[in-house]
Amino acid sequence: MQPAARLMEAVRRSNMGALRRASLITSSCTQRRVCARTAPDFGNIRPLDGVKILDLTRVLAGPFATMILGDLGAEIIKVEKPGSGDDTRSWGPPFVGSESAYFLSVNRNKKSIAVNMKDPKGTKIVKQLAEACDVLIENYIPGKLAAMGLGHEDLMKTAPHIIYCSITGYGQTGPLFKRSGYDAVACAMSGLMHVTGPEDGDPVRPGVAMTDLATGLYAHGAIMAGLLQRTKTGKGMHIDCNLLSSQVACLTHVAANFLNGGIEAKRWGTAHGSIVPYQSFKAKDGFLVIGAGNDQQFSTVCRITGLSELIDDPRFKSNKLRVQYRKELIQVLSSRFSEKTTAEWLELFEGSGIPYGPISSIKQVFSEPQVAHNGLILEMEHPVAGKISVPGPAVRFNSFNIPAPLPPPVIGQHTVEVLKSILGYEDNYIAELIKDKTISQNEVQ
Repeated sequence: MQPAARLMEAVRRSNMGALRRASLITSSCTQRRVCARTAPDFGNIRPLDGVKILDLTRVLAGPFATMILGDLGAEIIKVEKPGSGDDTRSWGPPFVGSESAYFLSVNRNKKSIAVNMKDPKGTKIVKQLAEACDVLIENYIPGKLAAMGLGHEDLMKTAPHIIYCSITGYGQTGPLFKRSGYDAVACAMSGLMHVTGPEDGDPVRPGVAMTDLATGLYAHGAIMAGLLQRTKTGKGMHIDCNLLSSQVACLTHVAANFLNGGIEAKRWGTAHGSIVPYQSFKAKDGFLVIGAGNDQQFSTVCRITGLSELIDDPRFKSNKLRVQYRKELIQVLSSRFSEKTTAEWLELFEGSGIPYGPISSIKQVFSEPQVAHNGLILEMEHPVAGKISVPGPAVRFNSFNIPAPLPPPVIGQHTVEVLKSILGYEDNYIAELIKDKTISQNEVQ
């Protein structure tokens, strides 16, 4: 029985939704409340245990999304080009042994299969895997997979249950849909780069690819919504995620200021256009960020810094006035913050209720006890690179634990395993595919 048929049969049998592959339990809001009180202890079952995801993405946005889904229990089958694999495998230095640190950062909990999709037999493998999976996620230029018979419309004929998520630069239609999507370009076109950088300086690209990462987060959430929707309808869907839309949506109040007030945004450096003070200040030996979002917090900042006379200064009595007299206030505060070290200021602000913190180097970030406490350093034993560490999941759950992760795979590490376990291929046929260079298998253990 095909996965879609199993799903619809489960929906018909149970008012509490589909238990697909004995793992994905959903229900109506009322039923969920009842289950929370009465359900037996199933142990450490994660939300996506049993869900299979075919990952045709490369670089960052897609792999970031599937890594999060893998943390939540999904089986991620990453399809790579034999020989070179994901583009980021060559992005370095640094390399850990032969492995790119960039690739290692976003590809844990995945199985790699190496398939030549230009070979018709390779295309057939991908199509069969899609039919056996719950989700397909890809980041090809619109039309590229359809030309290979792997587009959404093609797969809906044989896999109507599939949640098909496309990640592109600009969307599936429109004047720019054929353009390739790159984080830096979308960052520029979306307006993010326009508002990032020194107040009197040039536009600056954020230090990490925030547009790619935002798109990955949107894609991860959309796929979760798609799986939930399927338990209600029994049908798959097509999800259109793109870099431009993701970043424009993330402009939030900057966009609203323009759309409602006609106010063009500008760069503020570390400062905030609508709150003063809310920025970094230079201490004797480093920088710290201080914020005062209301009048009470501003008064506290003045007392801690020994500038109590500013509390009753008519220029600074409200945030609106502080924004108006920004330069005068920041000049006084900057002069005072330069008189002590960062550590001295941090000690003075401790327990004050004021938002504050140092501008940390990456070394300082991973020396911060709270970072370690939050489980943000994951260590794994990689089959080639040895012991590696990567940033851990950002979210914790009280009903299940995220187990020790699988290390990022080498190219084609799981080709034979996946073809045998999911598609039931025989050894002789697999050997033939390897001989024809349709697939490759890495022999690393």
